[in-house]
Amino acid sequence: MSAPHGPSREHVLDWVERVAAFVSEEWGLTPITGRIMGWLMACDPPEQSAGEIAEAIGASRASLTTNMQLLTSIRLVRRLRKPGERIVYYRIEDDAWSKVIRQKLAAFAAFDQLAEEGLELGLNERAGTERIRSARASIAALSAVLDRMGPAQNA
Repeated sequence: MSAPHGPSREHVLDWVERVAAFVSEEWGLTPITGRIMGWLMACDPPEQSAGEIAEAIGASRASLTTNMQLLTSIRLVRRLRKPGERIVYYRIEDDAWSKVIRQKLAAFAAFDQLAEEGLELGLNERAGTERIRSARASIAALSAVLDRMGPAQNA
């Protein structure tokens, strides 16, 4: 798992736990989903069998299978086979984080449309419309930052 001068397995697994906590707290995914993602980002070799992943993160095969189905269905993790082998391996996609960001941006764009519709309701309460306008202004500010970054950096 580690090069002669690289981090110890314990340090890597501590980091994997922090990834799991972040994914759970910030995105509402299960800790095991975060552990899988963290492990697949840090492991060597980058392709791991379900058994290797389960052993590394201390997960049951059943729980691992369920979470791998989720990660492969949303295309953050890819299934592959090595020539001449029957074992299925998993690898985090090279553009996994780009995909996550694009999904979040699409959600913001959809919410912006919903907020625009909220302004068209004709609310009498000024504060209500100000809260909706504030949401739209925040989304517009994020879009402006991404536009300034250019396509190579924000895709």
